[in-house]
Amino acid sequence: MADIALIRIDFRLIHGQVVARWLKETQATKIIIVNDTLSKDPTMGNIYRMATPAGVRCAIVSVDHFVDSWKTTHLGEGTAMVLFKNVKTVFDAYQKGFNPIDLQIGGLGAGPGRKIVYQNITLNKEDFDMLEKISPNINIYFQATPEDNKKFYLSINQTITF
Repeated sequence: MADIALIRIDFRLIHGQVVARWLKETQATKIIIVNDTLSKDPTMGNIYRMATPAGVRCAIVSVDHFVDSWKTTHLGEGTAMVLFKNVKTVFDAYQKGFNPIDLQIGGLGAGPGRKIVYQNITLNKEDFDMLEKISPNINIYFQATPEDNKKFYLSINQTITF
């Protein structure tokens, strides 16, 4: 069973902040990217693997593979950082049996129909609706960097309107 150091939604997946700050903070020995599209794209997969620091493994898996590994081996050995690109992928995994204790939302970019909910983190109505469905069972919080205070979803969800 892996020690799950962090489960994070970040639309950029592996980037400078994740590599320089969150890996150091969590001491993760592996990064697991959960993304159906990337799991089928060897070129993009190689780009993300090349962005991973030496000594840290990087696996890019489909939602089904991830949930199966969660259920059978609890993600194997080591210390894992799990990255999702968006709320929809987390929600799909949740519906298939992924049941983490904590979920960090660190980066969801701006765009039409999206509202800033904390610092530079945005949600749209679809994200909000999915988070509402899983929030009774998962501690969801917003935190862009390790230095930021955690802002818990349940403390702000009543103030978000779409």
